Amino acid sequence: MIRFAAKKDIPKISDLLRQVNQLHYNGRPDIFKLANKYTQSQIEEILKQEDKPVLVWVDSKDEVKGYCFCDVKQVKDSNLLTDIKTLYIDDLCVDESCRGMHIGKELYLSAVELAKKLSCYNLTLNVWSCNPSALKFYEAMGLKPQRIFMEQIL
Repeated sequence: MIRFAAKKDIPKISDLLRQVNQLHYNGRPDIFKLANKYTQSQIEEILKQEDKPVLVWVDSKDEVKGYCFCDVKQVKDSNLLTDIKTLYIDDLCVDESCRGMHIGKELYLSAVELAKKLSCYNLTLNVWSCNPSALKFYEAMGLKPQRIFMEQIL
C-alpha cells in the first residue's frame, strides 16, 4: 500500500536514505560523504510542507519498504520559461531487501498520479550516472532526458 509518510516513518526513511547514500558514495566517493541527505529533524520539517509530499510503500504490517520524496515546483513570470508546475522526484528508494518486487514502479506510478492530481505539466528527476540500475529503471518507466548535466574534473 502507498500512503503519505508520517512522523512514525522517519526512522525507517532515515535507514533507506543511508542505503541510497551508500550507493552514491560507492559510485562517487569524490563527491558524496557517508551521511544522510536529510537529518531526522529535516525529514520531520519536510513532512509538514504541503508542497513537498513524501510517499511511502508499506507492507501489511505498515512497515516502510520504500519512499518517494517529491517537490512541487512552479515557474511563474519567467522571461525564458513558460508558466508550468512540475512534480520533481527528489529521491526514490526501495529497501535493498525488497528490490525486484515492483515497489519502485508502484511508488513512481503513484507520483505520476499525484502530479496529475496537482495539475502538473510534467514530472522530473535527476539520476546519477554512477547508478545505472536507476537510469535503466526510469527509462523503463518512460522517462526521457530533458537536459544533460556534465562535468570535467580538474
